[in-house]
Amino acid sequence: MLHMIGRFAAFGVAILISARLCGEETVLRTLEGHAGSVLSVAFSPDGKSLASGSRDKTIKFWNVQHGKLERTLTDHSADVYSVVFSPKGDLLASGAGDNTVRLWDAKTGKPVRVLEGHTAIVRSVNFSPDQQMLASAGVDLSIRLWELPPGQLKQTLSGHTARVMMVVYSPDGMMLASGSSDKTARLWDASTGRLKGVLEGHTGGLESVAFSPNGKLLASSSQDSTVRIWDVEKMKVRNVFEGHVGEIDSVTFSPDGNTVVSGCKDKTIKLWDVRRGQLRKTLTGHAGRIESLAFSPDGKILATGGGGGDTSIKLWNMVCE
Repeated sequence: MLHMIGRFAAFGVAILISARLCGEETVLRTLEGHAGSVLSVAFSPDGKSLASGSRDKTIKFWNVQHGKLERTLTDHSADVYSVVFSPKGDLLASGAGDNTVRLWDAKTGKPVRVLEGHTAIVRSVNFSPDQQMLASAGVDLSIRLWELPPGQLKQTLSGHTARVMMVVYSPDGMMLASGSSDKTARLWDASTGRLKGVLEGHTGGLESVAFSPNGKLLASSSQDSTVRIWDVEKMKVRNVFEGHVGEIDSVTFSPDGNTVVSGCKDKTIKLWDVRRGQLRKTLTGHAGRIESLAFSPDGKILATGGGGGDTSIKLWNMVCE
């Protein structure tokens, strides 16, 4: 087996680089710099930058190719639960425990706007594909839709009976999906705010939801240790993936839609074959729970954010070398 391990410091950040033979989990880089759990990670549309939000109240920008820390944003006064780049890549949105949504210039890191209206922690933010809207969700049980660029509140969606952990737009921008501690996922008409359906089946609160790239499937992860794959049109469960032990904090689809990846309190990352409905591989390497996941736009890299005492970000090679 080939091993190439190099260690160097850049901007005070220790980076571990290792390469292994194809077929084994491969950590390309481990990024160290946060002082708290990494609650959210997001790639820029061009895949060159990675943003991370943490319990240390900061947002960090990283150069993906070199693993260098580019800048740290410190305007939030509480845990940063969610970060996401705009489709054009010019903006970054963040949601935090200070009840605010913030917009940033993604190139310079300068503040653009503060969106206020939530009355409790903001757990999730997501841009519409056309970048004309921003959705946010939080502990106040609401989903708020903001018009861009002015940042004016357009609509507030209600229906969940417990904190809303995640909100995402469908790839075509026609729908919103939300996941809540009330054990349900909900589908909404993005233009009217009308509730289209409630997805029930989980026996624990939901932690994360994600649309497949073609918008036909929705993945949900839960405190019940399962990942469920839903047929969006039929609003029925298609697969239930079991194997984790503990809360599954994050779930996402690969860009080609063939794989669902889940990160759990059990310190593992599992890759599930969507078509076959079975486990493909389990990745280990984090010293604590997996709080967040994100694929690079080309699907070649998976970023994972640690928690439970692990404050690192790992970049995994997802293709054969």
